[in-house]
Amino acid sequence: MGPSYSTFPCPEQSADLIFWKSANSCVKLLGVMEQSGKKNPSKGLLQSEELYQYLLETSVYPREPEPLKELRDITATHPKAVMATAPDAGQLMDMLLRLVNAKKTIEIGVFTGYSLLLTALSIPDDGKITAIDVDRQAYEMGLPVIRKAGVEHKINFIESQALPVLDKLLEEHENEGIFDFAFVDADKVNYKNYHERLMKLLKMGGIVVYDNTLRGGTVAMPEELVAENLRENRRLTIELNNFLAADPRVQICLAPLGDGITICRRVC
Repeated sequence: MGPSYSTFPCPEQSADLIFWKSANSCVKLLGVMEQSGKKNPSKGLLQSEELYQYLLETSVYPREPEPLKELRDITATHPKAVMATAPDAGQLMDMLLRLVNAKKTIEIGVFTGYSLLLTALSIPDDGKITAIDVDRQAYEMGLPVIRKAGVEHKINFIESQALPVLDKLLEEHENEGIFDFAFVDADKVNYKNYHERLMKLLKMGGIVVYDNTLRGGTVAMPEELVAENLRENRRLTIELNNFLAADPRVQICLAPLGDGITICRRVC
């Protein structure tokens, strides 16, 4: 059995979590969580913490490779650990990577490297990941685990804003349509900009996964009930979701895993 997730109380507001109180339940919202020593915080949108724990302990943790477990525990000590990819979302990503036989991938937003390590473990030994993040320090927190897992050679980590890197890739026309998979968990204001570039870099049938597309449930809440510091990302996420739903270039699925992930398969 994997490590326990904390069971949170349900106040109307606290310093660790903001909740929206409906008639019979409290919907947990992400945003101002400051860990406070909580290990492996839940990112699930299920209203029952016990049900989410059951999901993790029954089908996710037993199949989670040991390097990922180790990196998840290390990440839990980071003050912004809630930014890490949720393990249930990661499990689906692993399946998608294998279904498309991904070999060449892009990751925008790395943090401590949970999703990066997952990808490196999923692709073949000669696969390559272009990993982009402005925070090398967070990446280096997980680097010893990546090295121990024997997959560092698959990773090209670039410390940079993502748009210049993507634009540089597109300057060379041979890079168009050669990537099998992309994962985006970065600055929400640029998700649409990333999408436009990834539609050129991904091959037909390639997949891009966007993280945090339900924003802790705030996308379905009236704006006046959302904490002010969450409203801008809520607005950007709603715009992105509407944009992706109307994009004829992709087949989409918005899955309620982690904080919401939208899977886009390029079809034209």
